[in-house]
Amino acid sequence: MTELVRGTPGLVRAVNDRAALHLLLRRGPLTRPEISRLTGLSKPTASQVLARLEGAGLVVGNGLRTGMPGRVPETYRVNPAAGYVVAVDVTPEWIAVRAADITGTVLGGTEVPAPSGAGREALVEGLRAALARVPVPAPPRRVVVGVQGAVDPTTGRLAYASEEDMAAWLFPDVERTLGEALGLPVRIENDVNLAAVAERAHAAADCPDFVLLWADEGLGAALVIGGRLHRGHFGGAGEVGYLPLPGAPTAREAGDRYGRHGYQELAGGDAVREVLRAHGVPGADFAEAVAEAVRRAGETEDGNGERDGGGGGAAARTGLGLVAARLATGLASIVTVVDPGLVVLAGRLCAAGGEPLRALVERELRVLSHSRARIRLSSVTGNPVLAGALDLALTAAREEVFGGPPPVGPAF
Repeated sequence: MTELVRGTPGLVRAVNDRAALHLLLRRGPLTRPEISRLTGLSKPTASQVLARLEGAGLVVGNGLRTGMPGRVPETYRVNPAAGYVVAVDVTPEWIAVRAADITGTVLGGTEVPAPSGAGREALVEGLRAALARVPVPAPPRRVVVGVQGAVDPTTGRLAYASEEDMAAWLFPDVERTLGEALGLPVRIENDVNLAAVAERAHAAADCPDFVLLWADEGLGAALVIGGRLHRGHFGGAGEVGYLPLPGAPTAREAGDRYGRHGYQELAGGDAVREVLRAHGVPGADFAEAVAEAVRRAGETEDGNGERDGGGGGAAARTGLGLVAARLATGLASIVTVVDPGLVVLAGRLCAAGGEPLRALVERELRVLSHSRARIRLSSVTGNPVLAGALDLALTAAREEVFGGPPPVGPAF
């Protein structure tokens, strides 16, 4: 039950309206008596709230609730047409789009090849074509775009991005310029940050302070502190691929090109593939090599479950252990500074390694760091960047449509 609010009549009405709307979002269709009981409002006040929300087009009737003794009550729900949002995930290869209404119901999604041109005009046309493939009944209130980089709030430019892969994005005031070109309210967010946003409702649902390590072709991290993303003053919090580490060349030695020094050179996709290849584990790419290493490492020679000492099993176990040690080396620096309660392992490398790799990383991290953070694998299904982008878009749209965030108080 939420707390009753004291203040001016207008403030009280606004807070009570928001309480009812967020309650309907969380609990689904409810009757007037249920809204009264769950919010702590009197029945007449709950009726007034519903009347206001119906008049504003934010709430609609959902039919009668049958099968109960006594008077058959009418139920109410948030009006899906009160607003729409769109999530976009952009990579050098493709553009993925997902649209939803204000209740979070997904209306559709698509994936199209990235535009072949490298200029701003090609980018805008590619995004416009992708958005047109998932039409919504009205212009979206928010469009959140996930990219392999981050907007520097001090300059308005996309930073921490590959000049080769993201050349079309490297223009001034990128967020505002792109929004004006598309005629939509656009927000650009780092793709790993969006994966962490999605994870808040999954692997990290019970921990407001966590680090997400994204291990793929490239390495990245997201920091969530007190349930909120920490982006950093220049937008680069979590750009751990640049992190100097023992065993890897520094920027002084290798130049400042991303992927030639630091954590990325030590544990990025290319490095992982080379480590496993040196231990006799093949793979068309790093993910296949990791999956093959896990398979070989788990092989047994006899019915007693004794691990085989030949056939590549021992070498694969050694190689997989080295990969875990490299990942843990970077994580040790991160968790020592941030002291999270949880580390979520995400990305194709971690997915390919699964539980065996997770356990090895946890063991290595305990040796290297005082941290007692739990280590979990990502539990988001599908595209986590799209899921996180949709979450951010819905949060912003609901605050706009409902007049603010959910009221502070006990959970409904």
